[in-house]
Amino acid sequence: MPYNIGVLNGDDIGLEVVPQAVRVMQAAIAAETGLDVQFHDFPVGWPSYLEYGHTLPQQTMDGLRQMDGFVLGPIGHAAYPKGDPNCVNAHPILRKQFDLFANMRPTRSYPTLPSVQRDVDLLVVRENNEGFQPDRNMIAGCGEFQPTEDSAFSVRVITKRGSERVARAAFEAARQRGGKRRVTAIHKRTVFKLTDGLFMRTVESVAKEYPDITLDDYQVDTFAMHLVMRPQRFDVILCTNMFGDILSDQAAGLVGGLGMAPGLNIGDTQAMAQATHGSAPDIAGKKLANPYAMIMSGQMLLEWLGARNQDARMVAAARRITTAVEQVLGEGKALTRDLSGTATTDEMGAAIAEVCRAL
Repeated sequence: MPYNIGVLNGDDIGLEVVPQAVRVMQAAIAAETGLDVQFHDFPVGWPSYLEYGHTLPQQTMDGLRQMDGFVLGPIGHAAYPKGDPNCVNAHPILRKQFDLFANMRPTRSYPTLPSVQRDVDLLVVRENNEGFQPDRNMIAGCGEFQPTEDSAFSVRVITKRGSERVARAAFEAARQRGGKRRVTAIHKRTVFKLTDGLFMRTVESVAKEYPDITLDDYQVDTFAMHLVMRPQRFDVILCTNMFGDILSDQAAGLVGGLGMAPGLNIGDTQAMAQATHGSAPDIAGKKLANPYAMIMSGQMLLEWLGARNQDARMVAAARRITTAVEQVLGEGKALTRDLSGTATTDEMGAAIAEVCRAL
């Protein structure tokens, strides 16, 4: 079957790392006989604003609805002019509009790279559209408000449906990963008795459908300590939105930083590859950015498409990328500066793509 994948470069280093992710994906796809994948560029971010007058134009939204999945580069929304309704932060809108309810953020250490901890291989599964984040809540009217100059409030939304969907995604991921076959749910239900209470009751109910997967749970503050001290104990970590955002960054710090933090936002019918890191305007245009996170986000998208469509060729293309990345990181000859190398963004991407073709 033919596949269509949208490409949104984003801002700043997105213009450098997204092309390398596409380059590697294309090399892996080309190596699998009969695999038909078309890539389509769509405007987004500040370059889109300069050309079309909007950071997320309607033509992009309409086009993405026709895609099987898409790749989104980092968005530098913090630098956008304030108060302009045409300068919007694209990624929460895309997550919400396409109902991408689960954010999959893996963390893996590599023996040849500097890291705080060794032998780390875990996956944070984060609920994507509820919680404290006011720009992502699926329930209208919820978020932040300030009734007086001296007081402001945030409303946290947790629903049974949202908790059930992300819990099922976590248990399915634990089953597919094999290994420890364990889901660790994170909460603070001693304090958030209603919201985290509902989340945990729902998770425990879903767990009954997966007798082959072990469920345990931690209070978020206690877990933060254990994650630093003994990350090797964990497999799949299931979190509400804000807890997942914080803990996935903490996990990335154990293995080399946000340049080593890929991600995939999944829904029922589409998925969006999106690295965890930001747009890093301080190094934009210098070819210093590590493309690993974006490349492996693309790898996750191909793997998801292959699994969803039971397409062994697509799964093989995704695994080809994983093997190529492992080889390049192991050789240490084409690594960016943050990985103690001297390669440019393009050189590291080219090296991984070349191995994909040669495997």
